Amino acid sequence: MTEKKHKCRLHAILLLVGSLALALSSSQSFAVDVFAETHLGPATCATSQCHGKSAPYPDRNVNLNEYTIWIDGDRHSIAYQTLLSEESQRIAAKLGLENAKNATICLDCHADNAPDDKRGPKFQISDGVGCEACHGGSGQWIETHTDTDATHAKNLAAGMIATETAEVRSEVCLSCHLGTKDKFATHTIMGAGHPRLSFELDLFTANQPAHYIVDDDYVKRKGSIPSFNLWLTGQFESAKQSLNVGVQRLHDGIGMFPDFAFYDCQSCHHSLKNVRWSKRRTDGVLPGTLRLHMPNIVVLDSVARALGADDIQQTLQGEKINTIKAAQQSRQDFATAAQSMLNSLAAARDTWARKFSNTEIVAVRRALLENAAADRASDYAEAEQIYYSFESLCYTLDELDRCASTLDQLFESISDSDTFSPRSFSLLAKKLVDSF
Repeated sequence: MTEKKHKCRLHAILLLVGSLALALSSSQSFAVDVFAETHLGPATCATSQCHGKSAPYPDRNVNLNEYTIWIDGDRHSIAYQTLLSEESQRIAAKLGLENAKNATICLDCHADNAPDDKRGPKFQISDGVGCEACHGGSGQWIETHTDTDATHAKNLAAGMIATETAEVRSEVCLSCHLGTKDKFATHTIMGAGHPRLSFELDLFTANQPAHYIVDDDYVKRKGSIPSFNLWLTGQFESAKQSLNVGVQRLHDGIGMFPDFAFYDCQSCHHSLKNVRWSKRRTDGVLPGTLRLHMPNIVVLDSVARALGADDIQQTLQGEKINTIKAAQQSRQDFATAAQSMLNSLAAARDTWARKFSNTEIVAVRRALLENAAADRASDYAEAEQIYYSFESLCYTLDELDRCASTLDQLFESISDSDTFSPRSFSLLAKKLVDSF
């Protein structure tokens, strides 16, 4: 089973982000439809004859304790309960909602909010983010997925979602941990008290309790994803989805701007005594102005620098500057720049659709610190992604023990967004980089 990656640190960051996680053509909608088939609810999977055993069951291709792991230790199982808290009620009241537990904008990500006509007899909205919220409605495969001639391909054809692939997993996770055209934590929602969203696919995958084991049988049925490739795909998909949703929701904003939720929170929300502006980090925009939130690009820039892909690095950097400037000019300028950026991301991803050596992964890890040391990652969200990514790559390289002290120091430097110091983060990275 997957080893946990410094779980206490990630949980601390998640608490700072908040307990209320709503947690390549830019005009296309999601390809994954988890509501295509009827949702029967976790209770359908919960018996000891199905996935509700208390411990792994021997000599089967699945452990049959998947429901137990989810209900006992997976925070998705208590997502709905968050809506019952006093904090959630205060947020709902500020938004003019009667309560959070019945509001669609809350249920869309704090529960498996299937349409009424897609809910089976045992379905309960209070179950939170259950099995089918990720694996898709089981109405067409619940009876057949245990047949002796059942195959994963048949299950997928019947509506199961292929979360074993990096792209699909990214899309499913990001549909709440970032948002979609139809469900999104707007600046209005955040202004009412909802915390900002934060996500990194590989790290979050590892820190949820795994309800599967990637053994020979699993690989035979579903294949496997190298950890580095999962991480890299997550970076591409996060960057892509942020731009996609930004364009799709252009008319949510005020005046000429997209919704303020697409901008760096700390470009406005920090103490006036905590000066964060520097010429290097602005990409041509002036102090005191909104700066588009693009934290994954500095990570992809690190990959390009490490791999000697100067053309990709220069293209992404140029597209980033153009997109940030366009997001200060007009909605149409932003839409045009975002599409150009999406095209460049797609080209880079195609170039890097391969396996990577440990030597290359080591170089990428070092490049993350080099970018931070050069003050290229001094927006808080960028620094956070540097930390997430550095930890993911230490895990990939099986060097968590070697990295422990560095991770402690990096975590301490980003542990509080209100007191985060770009200069201190950069100086820390300079001190640490030569060790890697």
